[in-house]
Amino acid sequence: MRNDLTIIIPCFNEGRSLPVLIDNCVKLIANKQIFIVIVNNGSNDNSAYLLKKVRNIYSNLTIVDIEKNVGYGNGILKGLETANTKYVGWTHADLQTDIFDLEVALSELNKNTQDDIYIKGLRKRKGFFDNCLTLGMAAFETILFKTTLRDINGQPTVLPSKVYKDWTNPPLDFSLDLFSYVNAKKNKLKIIRIKVNFLPRKFGNSSWNTSVRAKLVLVKGIITYSLKLKKEMNVDNQT
Repeated sequence: MRNDLTIIIPCFNEGRSLPVLIDNCVKLIANKQIFIVIVNNGSNDNSAYLLKKVRNIYSNLTIVDIEKNVGYGNGILKGLETANTKYVGWTHADLQTDIFDLEVALSELNKNTQDDIYIKGLRKRKGFFDNCLTLGMAAFETILFKTTLRDINGQPTVLPSKVYKDWTNPPLDFSLDLFSYVNAKKNKLKIIRIKVNFLPRKFGNSSWNTSVRAKLVLVKGIITYSLKLKKEMNVDNQT
């Protein structure tokens, strides 16, 4: 079985980024091992119109529509339901992470002989505050779960589809990145970090990263979920 890879890209009001993203996706899927699923995650801008123009044109590019946005994680999970490849994963639509980093991830899959591999981007060139936030969260999660967890939200994320199919109660929000990372550690997957640039946002505005307060609200939510996940893991270990 080839190391084919399906990548999910959830989009919420990314109409200004989509023309560049779609063009890059078309170039990327020239590699027949890569499949892309773009999820219109309840957008209310012109995203649906732009995605309609490429629907059903490329065999390796699928469009999924979600009527209501109930979370970043939910968009990824709905996209994963359509995947039928040995490996699956996701990345962002805002162009801050270069989609061509997936070629590096695929190269790592192809040169490793074992199947149980978890690949995650390790970001460079973030701002001072964001770096402090990332390091602080990494330290908290590392202490909480008693295993090293770095740059939890780095993209892309790639894992075996069989691992994803065994997930229980994955979160529907940004905590999905933490959930998948902790799950990979728990299942003793080989963790591979690939260095990626974290680029300035070119178009539009973030739907969540709007202020320091918004970031702190997100952190609070992730901490709350982290404590819940740790508790669930302890229960699993006792049964």
